Amino acid sequence: MPTLAINNFNIFCATLGGFITLFGLVSYLFKEKYYLSEALISLIAGLIFSPHATNWIRPQEYALNDIEILDTITLYFTRLVLGVQLVLAGVQLPSKYLKKEWKSLSFLIGPGMTTMWIVTSLLVFALVPHISFLHALAVGACVTPTDPVLSNSIVKGKFADKNIPKELQKIIIAESGTNDGLGYPFLFLPLYLIQHIGHQGQGSDNSTRVAMGLWFGEMWAYTILLSIVYGAAVGWVAKKLLHWAEERKYVDRESFLVFAITLALFIVGTVGMIGSDDVLACFIAGNTFTWDDWFRLETMDDSFQPTIDMLLNVSVFIWFGAVAPWWLFAHSPVIPIWRLIVLGILVLLLRRLPIIFALHKKIHQIEEARQAVFVGFFGPIGVSAIFYLYVSHEFLNGITVDGEIREDAAYLKEVMEVVIWFLVICSVIVHGLCIPMAKLGFFIPRTLTTALDSLGRTGSDSSDDPQPAFQQAQAGESETTDAEDRLRRRPGWSRTGGDSLPTRVFRIGRSLMRSGTSSADANRAPGQAPLPVSSVPTIIDSGDGDGEGDASAKVDGKSDGSEVSTGGGGAAPSAPALGEDVISGRTIRFHDEQQQQRTEEAKVGQKV
Repeated sequence: MPTLAINNFNIFCATLGGFITLFGLVSYLFKEKYYLSEALISLIAGLIFSPHATNWIRPQEYALNDIEILDTITLYFTRLVLGVQLVLAGVQLPSKYLKKEWKSLSFLIGPGMTTMWIVTSLLVFALVPHISFLHALAVGACVTPTDPVLSNSIVKGKFADKNIPKELQKIIIAESGTNDGLGYPFLFLPLYLIQHIGHQGQGSDNSTRVAMGLWFGEMWAYTILLSIVYGAAVGWVAKKLLHWAEERKYVDRESFLVFAITLALFIVGTVGMIGSDDVLACFIAGNTFTWDDWFRLETMDDSFQPTIDMLLNVSVFIWFGAVAPWWLFAHSPVIPIWRLIVLGILVLLLRRLPIIFALHKKIHQIEEARQAVFVGFFGPIGVSAIFYLYVSHEFLNGITVDGEIREDAAYLKEVMEVVIWFLVICSVIVHGLCIPMAKLGFFIPRTLTTALDSLGRTGSDSSDDPQPAFQQAQAGESETTDAEDRLRRRPGWSRTGGDSLPTRVFRIGRSLMRSGTSSADANRAPGQAPLPVSSVPTIIDSGDGDGEGDASAKVDGKSDGSEVSTGGGGAAPSAPALGEDVISGRTIRFHDEQQQQRTEEAKVGQKV
């Protein structure tokens, strides 16, 4: 007899798969129209599915109600996501990018990252009660690296393509990949000092020399330098092997595309076994793997890697929404909620923006002050901060006295749990909403101004302006543009003469832009027959620049892409209609492909 199997595995699969499926149906709308990041949407979904709401995702039950097992699961999940993301980030960069742009990166990683660490630590020290500056340095180190996952919202997509120069996108990717791996020295300097200086001389050898020896020897030599050498060697060998296999036709297309993903898994596993820095090794390996630009160019137009990237992003932030200590934010015994809010605001404003603005003239990719403000503000805190949080927990659990975690280490764990999680959530929300809010702040005043101007002109005395020329330019329109208002004030403007030159120019121009009619038709007298098609200039409606527009591009006054007479005795080649599939073997048309086809149709129309 069939029985219901409502267990955790089935519930988790149904919840995760159902959300990603439904989100995929409206993903273009949310990401490219409303500019909402998938990280923010996934975090909210994780909160809804968590035990705090619907209880569909139950992280503590998966970890057998053991908090240390849950921390380990989160640590390994973030390691996996960062490893794959950083290999893909390295692959995205052009040939020899780290070598060519070492100067800009050195400013961002050297004084830039150090200042971010010190400023954040000072803010934590000032606002968190009963914490030493050494402990504040450990908290600040966790949120110092910029997150490569959240950085995707400003280096990918329509907003980035339209507003962020390509060179600026590349330096953001390179910085987020490099400073993620270099977070270890900033974190373990205070951790080693906490371990060996001790709490009032208890459970330690009170030796600063031992702590510094470990930091230089174990951290820099074994963890950082070894990971760089290992990542470069593995990336170079992988590149040579793939070249060899591809030249001999030994590798199929699917294996070729998945090569970078499997390389990331290999590095995460092997570097993890030797106890080095797998995050930095993955980024170095990815950049070395595409040192000659061959693999990057071969996979540039393929969607497999971005698809894996999206699945990991959505999954990890759903998990974050489910495991985040939401209840602690308002009821933490170590820091009140108002201090957390003030800390979150100050960290987002002061952690990165001042130092990037001060250094921007030395970084050639940042060409002006406005770009410096943008890059300084967009230094998101995300997956890497949670990764370093649980690396710190693992280390602090080993600082014990009589089999118990030392008192200062236990208190530091509580502080880090609340503060770092809160800063991550603040960053996801603020950086996820700032682009759509900026768009609203730009369009709402303009819309209100236009509406108020239109109402003012509509309610004015008609005898004062008997026949406004611009209200007659197109039937059913009563509004005027700012350009028209400026033209009204110019010498020679006729308030009553509908046939003055300015009136005719704006009437024809606006008619061309808004309705797609020809200049000859817009200017002809009433009752006059339209000119033949051969005399009508080519007009192409390419949409509004946001991927929107009419259902089909208008070529030479026609919208179906059929052949028209050019007046030259021959037939012009027809442009494909929007609904036609111009890509061999494809039946699904996406928005970016439609926009590309409109551009191609425009070129055909210009030739006609």
